[in-house]
Amino acid sequence: MLFEVIARARPPADSPDPTAHEEPMADTDSRQPLAKLLDIEIVEAGKARVRGRLKVRPEVCTSGSILHGGAIMAFADTLGATGAFLNLPEGAGTTTIESKTNFISGAPAGTTVHAESVPLHIGRRSSVWQTRITKEDGKLVAVVTQTQMVLT
Repeated sequence: MLFEVIARARPPADSPDPTAHEEPMADTDSRQPLAKLLDIEIVEAGKARVRGRLKVRPEVCTSGSILHGGAIMAFADTLGATGAFLNLPEGAGTTTIESKTNFISGAPAGTTVHAESVPLHIGRRSSVWQTRITKEDGKLVAVVTQTQMVLT
């Protein structure tokens, strides 16, 4: 899990939906260096949903050429933390304080996994996010539930 504080960011003021980005978020690189290292692409980010994808490269696999569990957890944590920080009050930060992963199936090298993270709870002091990671054919790889603390 990534125990990092995520800097504040807002969608452009002229965005038709100020709660969502509909294109890859290039500025994520500077806020989440592990996401850059893993080549995680956030394709949509809003207060109610964050979607992303990850290419399963040999560097993020086990010796059996299957996506490593730690990479799965980091992928989910990146998306959940992104959603959490988009829901923060001005001037606040966030950090992961709990994460639970159910591994369902493997994702082989050479494929791409997709994920969608949605809030189960958004409160003043914490938020809880559930991320479903799937293969290209829609089959479930893992379900991750994480709690994000609000830092003020």
